[in-house]
Amino acid sequence: MSESRIIKKYPNRRLYDTAISSYITLEDIRTLVMEHVPFRIQDAKSGQDITRSILLQIILEQEEEGEPIFSSEVLAQLIRFYGDTLQGIVANYFERSLGLFAKQQDDVRAKMYNPISFMTEIAEQNINLWKDMQENFFKAAITGRQDESKEQQKTTAQTRGDDKLKK
Repeated sequence: MSESRIIKKYPNRRLYDTAISSYITLEDIRTLVMEHVPFRIQDAKSGQDITRSILLQIILEQEEEGEPIFSSEVLAQLIRFYGDTLQGIVANYFERSLGLFAKQQDDVRAKMYNPISFMTEIAEQNINLWKDMQENFFKAAITGRQDESKEQQKTTAQTRGDDKLKK
């Protein structure tokens, strides 16, 4: 696997691609993403990795230009997951779902499927992914409820024991 290209972002907001020794634009970075070229963007002054923030900036521009992928309701729901105990599960679910979707897209491009059998296959894969996520969620919920139930039983037993002593 080739090493990631280093792109430096300078205080004047310019991006410098060290692999080609030239300044580039956000559109050029978008092209790198589309071509699956590994890269890392770092702040030229501090050396801090700022790849995520630049990618988010590209997404924002794409959302403003045409038909957005994220509706206001989807964005509101995403915001609600931050800081929630399920944040890690949601992030993992998105990563796996988008990876699966991209793989399926590549399969379609590489082969000409019968549309009905292809959609059936996609639906089955998505259902299995959803079931896995639900199982993890319910396992966590059941474990939490069992702990609460044990505490309630202890409290009830202690209360009953105190009532017997009073009689």
